[in-house]
Amino acid sequence: MTPPDATGPEDSAGPLGSIRGANPFVGMTRGQFAAAGARFAAQLARRPMVLGSEGVALATKQYRVLTGASELRPDPKDRRFADPAWGHPVWRRVLQSYLATRDSVLAAPDEVDLDDKSAARARFVLMQLTEALAPTNSLLTNPAAIKKAASTKGRSLMAGGRHLAHDVRHNGGLPSQVDTRPFVIGATIAVTPGSVVYTSEVFELIQYRPSTRRVAERPVLVVPPQINRYYFLDLAPSRSFVEHAVAQGLQVFMMSWRNPGPEHRHWGLDTYVQACLEAVEAANEITRSERCNVIGFCAGGLTVACLLGHLGAIGSEAVGAAALAVAGIDTEARSAINLFASRRSVASSIARSRRKGLLDGRSLSRTFAWVRPNDLVWNYWVNNYLMGENPPAFDVLAWNSDATNLPAALHADFLQLVLTNGFLHPGSFAALGSPVDLGIVKNDLYVVGAITDHLVPWESTYMATQTFGGEVRYVLSNSGHIQALVNPPGNPKASFLVGLDNPPDPEEWRAQAEMRKGSWWTDWAEWMAPRSGEQRAAPRKLGSRTHPPQVPAPGRYVHQHP
Repeated sequence: MTPPDATGPEDSAGPLGSIRGANPFVGMTRGQFAAAGARFAAQLARRPMVLGSEGVALATKQYRVLTGASELRPDPKDRRFADPAWGHPVWRRVLQSYLATRDSVLAAPDEVDLDDKSAARARFVLMQLTEALAPTNSLLTNPAAIKKAASTKGRSLMAGGRHLAHDVRHNGGLPSQVDTRPFVIGATIAVTPGSVVYTSEVFELIQYRPSTRRVAERPVLVVPPQINRYYFLDLAPSRSFVEHAVAQGLQVFMMSWRNPGPEHRHWGLDTYVQACLEAVEAANEITRSERCNVIGFCAGGLTVACLLGHLGAIGSEAVGAAALAVAGIDTEARSAINLFASRRSVASSIARSRRKGLLDGRSLSRTFAWVRPNDLVWNYWVNNYLMGENPPAFDVLAWNSDATNLPAALHADFLQLVLTNGFLHPGSFAALGSPVDLGIVKNDLYVVGAITDHLVPWESTYMATQTFGGEVRYVLSNSGHIQALVNPPGNPKASFLVGLDNPPDPEEWRAQAEMRKGSWWTDWAEWMAPRSGEQRAAPRKLGSRTHPPQVPAPGRYVHQHP
């Protein structure tokens, strides 16, 4: 299998498109999954004419397939059918028969009287069935796998059997997505030099060593999502956001969250907002600055928004300029996340995490895999088992497999934000005792959305332009959720949109926006420079007397498992 393009901008149709990010995912229990299917089946049973007409239409399509008159073709981006053998008359009929059946089944929810969310859930259930039954998933109907078995005299199938046995024992029965062996934290990834300069029960604060002779006076604090290891922002050299920021003469600090266990079930949103406040104060003390700039990613961006709301309410100027990257301010925007969100499903999800004390990261990874089963399940089923190939060695996928947990209280707080769309209702919730009203936040703000992000739709991130009270620069990357963040300069395919103003309608903004080649990393650094104070000589030593260096980066928490 060819690994995903490390530099290409289009990840929504590939493995990167379903990487978790740090979103308050609700998920479906087996009972809710079955209920969605049963609700659709009941509606279909009440409309036998619909079932009959669909059956006749499908029979007609299958007749055209059998006689060679069908013009059905797979999506050109569907890599499952890229092998030339699918052009043979026999295999072409197998493919077209599958496409005809799949299209008819997935269209059925639109023919019965279901509300939008129930129809979407029914399509999700039916999608699991149709994608599992794709001919490429079976040795007998996958011409490429048959050829591989013949050419290797069965060795590919023996290798596939070993991979299957390994995954049953070590990966919960799902095919492995990545060969993690080349990626060692602190050796091949997360290698930007620095030191831990502050440690609390919740996080470690890493200060990175300057790589320029002069640096900006005001530090930059990076707040990663709580459900992921921070090092997707410090991957291999030349693919590291941290490395790039340091090279621009910025004094960079990173929060590395502790991986919580059940005993930390009480850590809620206030716990993490307080942690961000502690990090801001430590960075300011170390750099002798009155203000600290901040950038938050995914759920870390939501936490930064709460921090800004609290500081705005108490009149504090501890934070200067801020940035939010793929942080969903409007949670009512249609996405794969809120497909499952209802009061009942949210209550069920909260109850499950409260019983365990946490939302298990590995379980969350498995749930996300089934959101796009072709990319994150069956793609690897074919590669690992039918073809007998090793999964790819790719740094972003290795990071994604390094799952962490979410404390039960924080999970509940995030879900309440999703359910109530709290950021759009000023004062509907509080952070550190302060009602959150983003309209009183006057900080300059840089906001990043991702145009093919199915987890946090760009329209959701754009709403920051309408809710915050300061000057907002909005940019829209031409990629998906993670590829928009791991977006190093030098990629010829990368680009982003920038608008002259921020009208209420995001589509109006998009229509008048200007496309610029390159990475938003560069644009952000240029935007941040005049908001970072005067230039000064780079410090010779990290930390301060109050916050001395403790251990070298990447620290201890990044290795921690409960």
